[in-house]
Amino acid sequence: MILAIPDVLTGETLSTARAKLEGAAWIDGKATAGHQGARVKDNEQLAIDDPVGREVGAQIVAALQKHPLFVSAALPLHILPPLFNRYSGGQTFGTHVDGSIRTMSDGRRIRTDLSCALFFAEPDEYDGGELIIEDTYGTKSVKLPAGHLILYPSTSLHRVTPVTRGARLCSFFWLQSMIRDDARRTLLFEMDVGIQRVAADSPGHAGVVQLTGVYHNLLRQWAET
Repeated sequence: MILAIPDVLTGETLSTARAKLEGAAWIDGKATAGHQGARVKDNEQLAIDDPVGREVGAQIVAALQKHPLFVSAALPLHILPPLFNRYSGGQTFGTHVDGSIRTMSDGRRIRTDLSCALFFAEPDEYDGGELIIEDTYGTKSVKLPAGHLILYPSTSLHRVTPVTRGARLCSFFWLQSMIRDDARRTLLFEMDVGIQRVAADSPGHAGVVQLTGVYHNLLRQWAET
């Protein structure tokens, strides 16, 4: 499942975070790339321990934990601290796949089930910079408004096209879901959306309780905690 999550950051929170990021100390993105990624990666990043990145990253995670659409779609168990990258002057990131395991600062190993990219620049501020995601449903080109996030399976091949004007500023990170399998996670999300629609259209309908029970029984069978 590939899903756009709107309005993760908005208003003054978004503008203040962007200003802090633009004034931060950027380094060569290859410093955090693996062997495969370093060969096709040309961008700038904030260092993992950059204080601005940590501050804005904490804001992103806090906002996502309160975002109903994100929680329903991702069913997050662990969210890795967000990282930040910037592309300009023709910079690009060639086709690659994200590593399956990431290590937290405390040594815990986290499985990367879902990848996230949160945009900080508006689409008309830069040319190029589309996130191209390839998965079993075909190829999707993504370039979202500032404050919006794209959520997609970490198993997908993906790339960022060259930025030929302006600058593309994003946060990127991964999460481990309570539901490892993407197909099962998608079924639960679609059921949750359906339950909410029935509840809104027919308040008090007995079927809502029954369907909610099915949802939670499936979650109980499939979830890893």
